[in-house]
Amino acid sequence: MRLQGIAAAPGIAIGVAKVMREEQRPERLPIRAEETDTELERLAEAIRRADEELQEIGRDLTDRGREQEAEIFEGHRLFLQDEELIGKAQTMIREERICAEAALDEAMQETVALLESLDDEYLRERAADIRDVTRRVIRKLLHAAEPVDTRLTDEPFILIADELTPSQTAQLDPKATAGFVTASGGKTSHSAILARSLGIPAIVGLGESLFQVQDGQRIVVDGREGVVLVAPAEEQLVAYRQKASEQQALAERYRAFVDCPSVTLDGASVELVANIGSPADAEAAARGGAEGVGLFRTEFLYMGRDSLPTEEEQYEAYVAAARAFGPEAPIVIRTMDIGGDKELPLLELPKEENPFLGYRAIRICLDRPEFFKTQLRAILRASAEANVKIMFPMIASLREWRRAKAVLEEAKAELRAEGQAFRDDLETGIMIEVPGAALMADRLAKEVDFFSIGTNDLVQYTMAADRMNPKLAHLNDPLQPAVLRLIDQVIRAAAREGKWVGMCGEMAGQPHAVPILLGMGLHEFSMSGVHVARTRALIAKLDRSDMGRLAEAVLELGDPDEVRSEIESQLPWLREYL
Repeated sequence: MRLQGIAAAPGIAIGVAKVMREEQRPERLPIRAEETDTELERLAEAIRRADEELQEIGRDLTDRGREQEAEIFEGHRLFLQDEELIGKAQTMIREERICAEAALDEAMQETVALLESLDDEYLRERAADIRDVTRRVIRKLLHAAEPVDTRLTDEPFILIADELTPSQTAQLDPKATAGFVTASGGKTSHSAILARSLGIPAIVGLGESLFQVQDGQRIVVDGREGVVLVAPAEEQLVAYRQKASEQQALAERYRAFVDCPSVTLDGASVELVANIGSPADAEAAARGGAEGVGLFRTEFLYMGRDSLPTEEEQYEAYVAAARAFGPEAPIVIRTMDIGGDKELPLLELPKEENPFLGYRAIRICLDRPEFFKTQLRAILRASAEANVKIMFPMIASLREWRRAKAVLEEAKAELRAEGQAFRDDLETGIMIEVPGAALMADRLAKEVDFFSIGTNDLVQYTMAADRMNPKLAHLNDPLQPAVLRLIDQVIRAAAREGKWVGMCGEMAGQPHAVPILLGMGLHEFSMSGVHVARTRALIAKLDRSDMGRLAEAVLELGDPDEVRSEIESQLPWLREYL
């Protein structure tokens, strides 16, 4: 039997199925009025014990060098203080006189239902975190065991579940767990992120078809193609074992490039840097061979908290990220990009019909200059200790760029008056993610220090195709000729003014795109840290002048499939990097 899901973490896994048993919802038991305080105390004690457990998990992950995953559980601890969730449960205990476990379960169900009804993918997938935290507390209340026994079996197992919570994922032993498959979930869920960092192949979103799998059945997981084979034939097992061996050999080959320079076959240097969201991400990217940071997504410093981060907190985060690479490494910090698929409830932003085209990113910052200036001051202060660069997102016009630059100059003036150190000549650039900015690149290039192309949004805006809509995936393709032409136009405009261009969208790490971007003259490739070594190995096989001719050829084509075919015909060996 062959099942198709969403590829969440690459790799081949072969093992026996271990099906996670479903946790039953607690019974709604009534309590007497005089028992109310006792139930509230039971809830408080269970929350305390759950918090201690989360701290222990975080410490264990940190001790194993997995700081990024540890931060997820720090976020879980915040949910234990959430007034909306915990306060609702406490109110139910007092007013409806039901037991603590039922009250917390019902409060969780309401919160999860609200999150899952939102258009924002990030917030929808945080519903899994809410469920995870709540079930942990309920297990403390009921003195119940974990829903799956992940102790070693005679051979590696593949975990089968409706949903795998982040804490369950983090505590999996990679030596025993060959992979996991879930009925629900998406590529950006914390479980998927954890699976990729653990190196565990994973497939999510298989739906009801997954429940045909039975405990103990042998299965194959192809985490790159999103395919699950249940009870495969012997010839299929042989083929997938060979495929797994080949992938392992490639991974070993890529690892040899971690500490190598990023140089093409003909000796041209490029910069391979990382997209990060925290200092812990920076440390992981540095270990993976990144030469610096091409995109620090600072909005993640604002999320999952009930107050805005202070100037000092932001300054410390930026300096900590820079320390992972050293004082000379480039650290491009993007100012807050809230909006679109990243909401920030504490800003109390108005609900919009189309948030991707709405009040977001630089538009919010220019509308709230004091809020914006706090971040700029923190970045400027960090520039005294590191090679920091500032990047403004969602710039659509010269006027927006000039207004943002004016606020930056105000922040500099304040710091001078206070005697605070900063680098006055730090580079300042913009993200090119709005087609209007791409079309005005020749004018913008005269004023900015650099461009960084954000293809995730540039593609959806150029093709009028919501990137969150799976039915439009064929349009949301960075190899669309219209997108390639805009990118080429931006790079050429910058070159005429002697300015450098980077790319921080997903496209920068895609093997089909790298040869074309190299040929167009892209200077900096910024990507997830896990892709740096592979991309460096790929670039080492490419001649820049040859890629220039390839870029010219694909710019004449009219369809992304034609673009891929042309690239593969010129570089038949490229498939081993996919």
